[in-house]
Amino acid sequence: MNPAHLSHPFEAQSRLATPLGTLTLAATAQGLAGAWFDGQAHHPGALAVPVDEHQRWLREAAAQLSAYFAGKLREFSLPLHAAGTPWQQAVWGELRAIPAGGSTDYGAIARALGKPLAARAVGAAVGRNPLSVIVPCHRVLGRDGALTGYAGGLDRKRWLLQLEGVAIQAAAQARP
Repeated sequence: MNPAHLSHPFEAQSRLATPLGTLTLAATAQGLAGAWFDGQAHHPGALAVPVDEHQRWLREAAAQLSAYFAGKLREFSLPLHAAGTPWQQAVWGELRAIPAGGSTDYGAIARALGKPLAARAVGAAVGRNPLSVIVPCHRVLGRDGALTGYAGGLDRKRWLLQLEGVAIQAAAQARP
């Protein structure tokens, strides 16, 4: 995702140290637009916008993420303003509906969107989620409960699910 091609460019960015590595946060005037771990797939790279950890959405995101990682917050309440296609937006909306401590699979999301044969397209949209942790793509598992791909890496996905109390099947947990 190249910020130059966004319909609403970022106005500020900040960096947040977490137990899983550093997150780059980006915001527009309307809300939080990005949260990427360093080295994550689809990370936009260096952003040509000012660093301003006091920008209101970045400050609120940092506070909520810190509380989440400390086990004191289960659901985020931030205005979100991520750029994406209508399909991606629909998939990300389904992700936001997965409660903390819960999980789903790609096929279930496809069925919920009225496209039961679109599990792969759901997977592609999930992988392009620009709001790691906050839009909980880590809560999507394979149909058999396997820890399938995660743009931030399977170790991070496993850690996030364990933080939320999701019981991972022993066979699924053993997969790389």
